[in-house]
Amino acid sequence: MQCRALVLIACLLPLAVVWADPPSSGSTSSPAVTHLNQRIAQHQAEVDHLQQDVGQQESTSRQAAERLQQQDRTIAQLREQLKAAQQAAKAPAVGH
Repeated sequence: MQCRALVLIACLLPLAVVWADPPSSGSTSSPAVTHLNQRIAQHQAEVDHLQQDVGQQESTSRQAAERLQQQDRTIAQLREQLKAAQQAAKAPAVGH
């Protein structure tokens, strides 16, 4: 969740800079616009990369959670088997 917040901030940062200091209508030059567009494209590429990383981390986390759940089920089964074996060992042998 924190990663998504960072992604959002990275997206909004270039816009905040433009909003905080908007260029006057007569002074906007083509190179300045081009530079801003390049920066926006770079930030968007970074955001895309971060979103991909977050997706991979979420997938890895889900897989790890599934493995832990399977291990928990296995442990529960083994405990039941151990309990049954211990009870069988305590029971007196019939017919001896």
